[in-house]
Amino acid sequence: MKVYTKTGDKGTTALFGGTRVPKHHIRIESYGTIDELNSHIGLIRDQDIDQLYKNTLMHIQDRLFTVGAILATDPEKATLKNGKDRLNIPKISNEDIERLEKEMDNMEDSLPPMTHFVLPGGHQTVSFCHIARTVCRRAERLASHLNDLEPFQPETLMYINRLSDYLFVLARKLSHDLQAEEIKWIPNKES
Repeated sequence: MKVYTKTGDKGTTALFGGTRVPKHHIRIESYGTIDELNSHIGLIRDQDIDQLYKNTLMHIQDRLFTVGAILATDPEKATLKNGKDRLNIPKISNEDIERLEKEMDNMEDSLPPMTHFVLPGGHQTVSFCHIARTVCRRAERLASHLNDLEPFQPETLMYINRLSDYLFVLARKLSHDLQAEEIKWIPNKES
């Protein structure tokens, strides 16, 4: 099978189920941003970090492929004629969301409490986490818009929301592990 099909040469692409839509469609923007996020997470996973984080990030990448598949499915074609789901894969579950929460709780146990916003940066690996976090927030905004137009599985949107929190906590934990300076944002006071 060739990578290029030439079917998108006129600015359209096919959703899962065959429906063709413009490449700028909110559904394409949504799952395209999830794909971008997945690439950024791969970059974090490639860093010299604890294997536990790498394993968690690999699991997240797997779940993001599922999120992308959910977002790429035409809701009108999500169910086959025999009544089965077109997507024959495990959907995003409450357990997936709880796993992120548990990972955050474990990391936060060793971190000082947050008293201020922190400036992104301090170490290249930490910066990669912050970039992934902001891409995740963009993905969430797009998916939320899509959900308003064509609702999809609620756990999917919840997972994206929780993932941005996870990436923030991971950035803080990696700052701690790498002994990078975490710079607090303290706004100047007006005179």
